[in-house]
Amino acid sequence: MARSSLSMVAGSHAKHRLAWAAACCLATLQWQAQAAAPRHVFVVGDSTASEYGPERAPRQGWGMQLQSFLDPKAWQVRNHAQSGRSSRSFIEEGWLVPVAKALSRGDVLLIQFGHNDEKVEDSTRYDEPARAFPQWLMRYVELARSKGATPILITPLARRKFERGSKTDQLLDTHGLYAQAVRDLAARERVGLVDLTASSMDWLRALGDEPSKTYFMHVPEQNLADDTHLQERGAVMSACLVVQGWKRIDPALAPQVVRDTDCGAPGTALVDRQAQRHPSRVVHERDISVTQPGPHGGAGTTIAFPFFADAPELGFSFRKRVLGKGAGIGLHQHHKDEIYYVVSGSGIYELDGTSQRVQAGDAMLTRPGSTHAIRQDGDEDLVLLIAYANRGP
Repeated sequence: MARSSLSMVAGSHAKHRLAWAAACCLATLQWQAQAAAPRHVFVVGDSTASEYGPERAPRQGWGMQLQSFLDPKAWQVRNHAQSGRSSRSFIEEGWLVPVAKALSRGDVLLIQFGHNDEKVEDSTRYDEPARAFPQWLMRYVELARSKGATPILITPLARRKFERGSKTDQLLDTHGLYAQAVRDLAARERVGLVDLTASSMDWLRALGDEPSKTYFMHVPEQNLADDTHLQERGAVMSACLVVQGWKRIDPALAPQVVRDTDCGAPGTALVDRQAQRHPSRVVHERDISVTQPGPHGGAGTTIAFPFFADAPELGFSFRKRVLGKGAGIGLHQHHKDEIYYVVSGSGIYELDGTSQRVQAGDAMLTRPGSTHAIRQDGDEDLVLLIAYANRGP
């Protein structure tokens, strides 16, 4: 072969290698970009999860608060829930179409229906619980799986419906067979389940009838007493319960959750309360104030508020102390950890041979073996909160 032909072949091979390398590089960059891109969690459901504009304030669905629990770099919420829809009418009216177009591999589909499926008086929404309801729910599960996404079934949020009893108010289970149908479907099809009916009923029982009204649309100025739909604090709590349940299904989610999900109450909450050796309680400082000279040899007059000093088996002490003009707590050595927090005013804090000014918002930790003292300084009383262990560490 002529030298020029060999050169042309070599050049052609070099171009192919460069093109191949460029294609591989591009594919790698695309893969990295896809890997780094956030996944999507889609919400399909009814009014307890859906979005509301400011004209409907203070009403919110739990889907509006879901993003606040998730790292936006890892997850983006797409809330498609619609008010008034059952599992059937959501599909028949076309609300699932945009979800089907957008859903892709690695995404999650949260599925919560039941409230409107229960409406036997409305033939456009009603689904009997034994067959029709799970059959319609299965359509969502199959869609997610066909797209390589993960379906998660959610039982319907509890209604705030208490019945007054002779001793305690009883929370009624208004979802009954519908919640059970979701549980049964999840078990049969091996689908992740968030039992929001159970967790929200546990939360409402522990909270009680009257306090729970402020989580729901009990809004006197709007003449509303709605026991189904949520205000913001109810939407946040419900979203927390959803994420809490999701983490149980997929523990790998935990690093991507940016808020505390230690929320709600266990099913044993009322029994646990009855079994308490010593009940929880509230005290008022006006009932416990004691005027005293400055403790530990301190100057001036102080007012002590020994909160829960009579509480049995309490492992720590919590005090408020007000130091008047020129008053102080004298120098003393510590055999236990103690924290001072300055609520208002200012003072001079003496710790291990040093002095510094402290003021509202400052906190001081004294460890065993140190000596400290504090005195009021300035025009205002120095108000301290004090906490220490009742026994040494």
